[in-house]
Formats: sequence, structure tokens, C-alpha cells
Amino acid sequence: MYNASSIRNICLLGHSGSGKSALAESLLYMTGAIDRMGKNADGNTVADYDPEEIRRNISISTSVIPVEYSKCKINVLDTPGAFDFSGAVAEALRAADAAILVASAKDGITVGFEKAWKYCEQRKMPRFIYISKLDEDNSDFNATLNAMREKYGTKIAPIVVPLFDGGKKVSGLIDVLPRKAYGIQNFKRTDIALPAEKEAVVDEFTEALKEAVAETDEALMDKFFDGEDFTYEEMVTGLKQGVADLSVVPVVCGSATSCLGTLTLLDNVISLIPAPQVAEGGAFVWKTVSDQYGKYSYIKVLGGEITSDTVLVNARTGETEKLGRLYTMCGKKATEVKVLTAGDIGAIGKMDKVKTGDTLCDPKKVEALEPIVYAPACYSQAIAPKVKGQEEKIAAGLGRLNEEDPSFSLVNNAETHQLVISGTGDQQLDVLVAKLKSRFGVDAELSPAKVAFREKIKKTVQAHGRHKKQTGGSGQFGDVWVRFEPQDEQDDLIFDVEVVGGAVPKNFNPAVEKGIQEAIQKGPLAGYPMVGLKAVLYDGSYHPVDSNEMAFKLAAILAFKEAMPNAMPTLLEPVGALAVTVPEDYVGDVMGDLSKRRGRPMGMNPDSDGNTVVEAEVPMAEMSSYAIDLRAMTQARGSFTLEFVRYEEVPKANQQKIIDDAKKNEE
Repeated sequence: MYNASSIRNICLLGHSGSGKSALAESLLYMTGAIDRMGKNADGNTVADYDPEEIRRNISISTSVIPVEYSKCKINVLDTPGAFDFSGAVAEALRAADAAILVASAKDGITVGFEKAWKYCEQRKMPRFIYISKLDEDNSDFNATLNAMREKYGTKIAPIVVPLFDGGKKVSGLIDVLPRKAYGIQNFKRTDIALPAEKEAVVDEFTEALKEAVAETDEALMDKFFDGEDFTYEEMVTGLKQGVADLSVVPVVCGSATSCLGTLTLLDNVISLIPAPQVAEGGAFVWKTVSDQYGKYSYIKVLGGEITSDTVLVNARTGETEKLGRLYTMCGKKATEVKVLTAGDIGAIGKMDKVKTGDTLCDPKKVEALEPIVYAPACYSQAIAPKVKGQEEKIAAGLGRLNEEDPSFSLVNNAETHQLVISGTGDQQLDVLVAKLKSRFGVDAELSPAKVAFREKIKKTVQAHGRHKKQTGGSGQFGDVWVRFEPQDEQDDLIFDVEVVGGAVPKNFNPAVEKGIQEAIQKGPLAGYPMVGLKAVLYDGSYHPVDSNEMAFKLAAILAFKEAMPNAMPTLLEPVGALAVTVPEDYVGDVMGDLSKRRGRPMGMNPDSDGNTVVEAEVPMAEMSSYAIDLRAMTQARGSFTLEFVRYEEVPKANQQKIIDDAKKNEE
């Protein structure tokens, strides 16, 4: 059992394909947890075990990879790099105490790396940079390092650098602080002599580290300016402080496929990355898995220790929870344990009422931690079964999947009669459809979500409605004159009565209003609800025997149908306030694209990260694919929010297509 000082919780962040899962596999292999290394392409890595991950060769959720090394336990959280699965990254960031940002020496600074850096900055999270794939063709460690120094400044501090064999081929690594060189042979780390010609290179990196260390302590700063050397212990202490206060970001490197640098990375993680901070007793639920292997609530223990019979209070519900069996997780493999200690990461089985984001507290102090903040869902599609009658099965399956992935939402739109699923992008929704089939046996398909248009009249008209029916016995008679007017006071119908002389008895007025209320649910153009209408009952007649409420209701509907074609009906569309955040270089492309979507620019402002926020009003009917289009337009550097503002008249040139589409759907 490990205490908090012997635990490290780190998440691997970076662009898809940068080598995060391969690094996790390498860490397991070099510490003896597995006896052979799997490969992403073969679908047999420990971290990527979900059938969809294997099929697509990408990570979809965060995997926990515990590594035991040098009397420490390092919980490695391997996160997805694909942007559609940023919800899993948000969860890992809540459980981790530090991050390793993985960048390929072939690709340098990618969008995924930039996003990972930003996540860490927002959370003030200590971090390492691991430059991967040193031994692959076209890799360039120095170019990648120089780009990072140029972008992020002198806090970028290389502590492990490659050793080249005279050309571009990497023959080993130099651990700068102890001035040692290592190689790898048959997946075993070997000591190699530091070549004499490399001493000057090590001196240069050491001097840069001394400058970074001096910034962390006044006494060390004085020593540095006096030209004195630091001891090895002072260097390590200073670097550790610099990592903790974010003034130093150590850079290490290696190759996961050959395991070069894997143990050196672990050495530096243990010596430089902070241990978890211990708080009050309890646990935070940062992830849920509810699949064929059972339901597991992944937790980080906040303080004290917990066992399977520990009683905690769920701060969200106020209910007391007796914990179930405890496990440590390694990919999909669950190993039962008797106790989990402060700072450690594990899982509880079968906690049915517990959700991701819950804080399980000591009953003496019930206090909820901040919930996990997911990126706003910005891509919506209607989802429906391929075979009618399986709607409930879809809703139940998505409910279960939502326990695992709270970053998507589901709304049953009563107006458009569609089940609408919203997430971060098309890939996320595609995975959910695939899981519906594989786990719940229901075939579903996605289609564009319908836009809720409205209809309104622009001209005042008067109309007569008469319902007369005579069958054996008493008949039906209702007769009304109604004036229909456009109004801007409210969306809902305003009904008024100006009848004089009892032409229509007062007791039939509610029936007239009810008839018109029913009629306006389907406007005359395309069957969309009508808004901004005033109806005034001003005359009519009745029969003392045959008149009844139903007759007057039907008469009102007839008056409505007669009036509408002459009242200049028009279509209204929802308009949203759009805020697009992009680097300056992409502003022109964004503005050009908005004009194609009938958008109206409202202004531009800089934000705190040096980006530009473009504000516009745009018809929401033009925005169904915007999440995907903006990603392509800005190489995934852009983000946006879109909020409904009001309804506006659709330009005449666009109305006929909407009307034709509505009629086609009805058929």
C-alpha cells in the first residue's frame, strides 16, 4: 500500500497520433506489468480496449494505467487526442495532479499540443513535455524544442536530450542533471559513456537549467549571479519547486516503441512532479464506466483511506452511500483491493445512484467539489431507429451511455417530433450510434435536426366562418366574424371580443378562442406554429337550439382558414448570437464563411489568449454543420458559442424551399 507521498497522478495529453497510448504501453512493459507490448494498429494495447477504439485505432475514453516503479505508484491517465472526445480529457484533468504533454518529434507543435498547454494553463497544472518518436524518419528533436522555446519562452527546460551517433540517428539519451548517458538494448536500459565531444552540449543545457532554477529561490539567484555552482541536490530541489510553481516545464524525450527514455521519464516524474495534496476524507467521482464488464465509478481519494464498508455522504443527493467493492483499474482489468489511500485512484463497483462529478464526503463534513466542466455541445443531429417502434430502446441506451459520457445531451423536441442528440462533433455521435448497436442491439441513424420555424401575418384581414350541419334531431350551428391582426406585444395569441347586442352569446367566446388556438398550431404556409397574432371576435349569429361550443369552435377554424391566404403570411426563422474565437490568421476565412450563411457581423474583440472573438447574428438554420466546418477552416483552432436571440422574417428568396421541404416531409 502506498501513502500519498509515494503516489503520482499524471495525465497524458496531446494530439491524436502523437504516441500517448504507445508511451503508456511502454511504461507498463518496462516496469514488468505486462510481458509484451501491444500496438495500436493491432488493437491489443492495454489502454485502448473498447471495441470502438480497436476498430478505429484511436482512444475514445480515458484509461487508467497504474505503474509501480522505484517504491512509487504512478497512476497514468491516457486521454484521447481526437477533439470530439474532449469530455474524457476534462475528466482526466480533474483526477490528475500533473500532465505530460506528448509531442511527436516529427510533427512539432500541433493543435492538440496547443490545446493541451491551454488546459494546463487554465488549471495551473504542473507539466512535463515528452518529445516522442525520436527514432522515426523525419523526426527533428531540435526543431521541435526550438519551436517550443520560441512559443512558450525560457520556462521550457530540457532535462533529457537525445544523443546522436554523428549523424541524425539517435543512439541514446543524455540525462542532463547527473550528466549520464543511457542507451537501450533488447528493451533494457544500459549505461553508456558520455562522449567527450558532448560535454560542451551538456554544459550548455546545464547552464540553462541553472538559470531556470535560480528563478525559484532568492538565495539561489544570488549564488547564480556570484558565478557559483549549484549542488546536484540544489538543482533537483529548485527544479521541483519550479515545476510546482509553473516557472519550469521540463522537457524529456524518447521512443515508446524501443522503450528508449521510458525509465528515465519515470525517474524524473518521481523526483520532480508533486505528490497529490491530501484534503478532508472522501472521494471525487471523475469517471463512470457502465458496460458489459459492469458499472464502475472511478474515484480519486481525497483524504484518509476508504474500504468497502466505508460510509460516505453524496454531497449532490445528501444520501448516505455504503461503498461497494474497491478496485484498482488497469485498462479494462479490475483488481479487487481492500483499501484505497489518500491521493490514489481506483474504482467502486455497482454504485447505482452515484454519477460522474459527485463528491463522496465524510459525514462530518459534507461539501461538494466543483463539478467537471465539459465543452458546450455544439453539434446536433436527430437520432431515430431504423426500425419503427424502437424509440424507447434508443432513449434507454443513450441514457446508459450518458452515464459514461456526460459531455453529450439528449432532448426530445416536442415541436419537431425529433429526438435530438448534441455533442462536440460528428465522430462522437457516430461512436454513440455504433455503441447503441453493439451494446443494446438497436440500429439507429442520424439526420439533420429540423429547425423550428414560425409563421406570422403582415396584414389585417376580416373573415367569416360558418359551421352548419343538420342531421336527424338537433343540428349544429355556429357563425362568427373575426378580425385577424399582426401584433408585436407577445408571441402567444391575443384574443379579444367586440361583439355588441348579444350577436354571439358570451358563453361561446371561449369556444371561439379555443378554435383559433388550435388552428394556429399549423400555419398556412408550411404548417409551422403561428406567432404574433391578434384575433378579435366582432360579430356573428347563433341558433337557440342548434348552437353549441363545438359548432362555434369549428366556425372559428373556418374563419382562420379563410383569412390566412389574404393576410400576407410570412415565415420567421430563429436567429442566434454567434461568438467565434479564432487566431487572427483565420478571421478573414470566418468572415467570408459567415456571409455565405447570411450572417451579420456585429463586432470583433481581442481575448486574453491573443485570439480574436468575432461576434455576429446568424440564422440558426444555416448552422447545422458549423462545428465541423469551423474545425476544417481553422485546423481545429477555432471554437464558438451560439445562443438563440429572436425570430426574424426569412428573406422571400429563401421561403419557397423551406415551404417545399416542409410539404415533402409531411408527405
